[in-house]
Amino acid sequence: MTFRPLLLPALGALGLSLAVLDPALAQDAAAAAPTVNKGDTTWMLVSTILVILMTIPGLALFYGGLVRTKNMLSVLMQVFAVFSLVSILWVTYGYSLAFTSGGEGLLGAIIGGFGKAFLAGVTTDSTADTFTKGVAIPEFTFIAFQLTFACITPALIVGAFAERIKFSAVMLFTGLWLTVVYLPIAHMVWFSEGYLFGLGALDFAGGTVVHINSGVAGLIGALLIGKRIGYGRDLLAPHSLTLTFVGACLLWVGWFGFNAGSNLEATGGAALALINTILAPAAAGLAWMSVEAMAKGKASLLGIASGAVAGLVAITPAAGLSGPMGAIVLGLVAGAVCYYAVTGVKNALGYDDALDVFGIHGVGGILGAIGTGIVAAPSLGGYGVGEYAIGGQVWTQTIAVLITLVWTGIGSLVLYKIVDAIVGLRVTHDAEREGLDLADHGERAYNY
Repeated sequence: MTFRPLLLPALGALGLSLAVLDPALAQDAAAAAPTVNKGDTTWMLVSTILVILMTIPGLALFYGGLVRTKNMLSVLMQVFAVFSLVSILWVTYGYSLAFTSGGEGLLGAIIGGFGKAFLAGVTTDSTADTFTKGVAIPEFTFIAFQLTFACITPALIVGAFAERIKFSAVMLFTGLWLTVVYLPIAHMVWFSEGYLFGLGALDFAGGTVVHINSGVAGLIGALLIGKRIGYGRDLLAPHSLTLTFVGACLLWVGWFGFNAGSNLEATGGAALALINTILAPAAAGLAWMSVEAMAKGKASLLGIASGAVAGLVAITPAAGLSGPMGAIVLGLVAGAVCYYAVTGVKNALGYDDALDVFGIHGVGGILGAIGTGIVAAPSLGGYGVGEYAIGGQVWTQTIAVLITLVWTGIGSLVLYKIVDAIVGLRVTHDAEREGLDLADHGERAYNY
């Protein structure tokens, strides 16, 4: 089973005491101490930088190009500020709550403790396990890598209510949501004592933790904040598909760190995740493009780019578990299903998810999380381990999806209500008509 590593305590002081009591035991303790692998460490540092690239500037430009000119800077500002805020909160208490033990019982299965708050006890000598026994990476490397996941998840949410939310509301909601929603889900899925980890749920790089989490939170936000002025009546077209294309390309490149980096080692597992991160979005982009061409008579750049992102989302939980052919199939299904989610379903229900966060990340994440139970099967070319039964694993994946939906759904709803009561969620109609660039930040993206 693929899992996040347990963090090992420093053995120096213990080894010294053992040496005094029994030299043989001291030798055993020294043999058990993990060895930092420089190659793995280098790969994880590069992967961390790649995930930062996919957030700032990748996600920021992808979203920025999709809004109108008068709101371009507001989206860039929101993504940048969310990344900055979460970075600080992560090292303050986020890492500790996600990746340390929370004690016995149900509470410990849901959330960690404060043992490493403010990175207490973390030094340049402390390590985090990889998947090879006795091989490790520096704990600071693991902390930084996981920081990028925590940052991009709430940044994804802002696309759902773009062009009409207060900047102060974004910041307050982000801090609360990280604490109440993201950290428990991350702990349950990726920490060895977590509830969903114990059930055997597979999530290689964040189908539940990142994509379902952000997609559902975005949908609830869009519903509570309401539609943009003129939605369904006026043309609310993207102002720069060129920038959106640049952002999509940066997302795809950065996603190699996101998925292949989640292997935690520079091994064949990372290579598998990397090639799957090429094949699934390529297949999804082609599927979206084809379905769109059949439905509308033309294939669009926005369509193939959106399809590629849907494929990236869907393969995320299965990146190191699916065989390449399974990744292609998963991508083809995701491209077609997400196309209908952001066109037919969204139009039928009439909600204003401005940049299709739920249609792509929510739906794609659900599809990928459940589909992982199928494509990971060794009988289908996957890399699931143990007595693998497709039906049983799909059921486990479904339970993980349902728990994530309920946790983030209820948690996000309550937090939006709290934020609305404190600072208010939506800007005034005058500010929305003027544009959030000027109304919130006193700047223009373009001076012409």
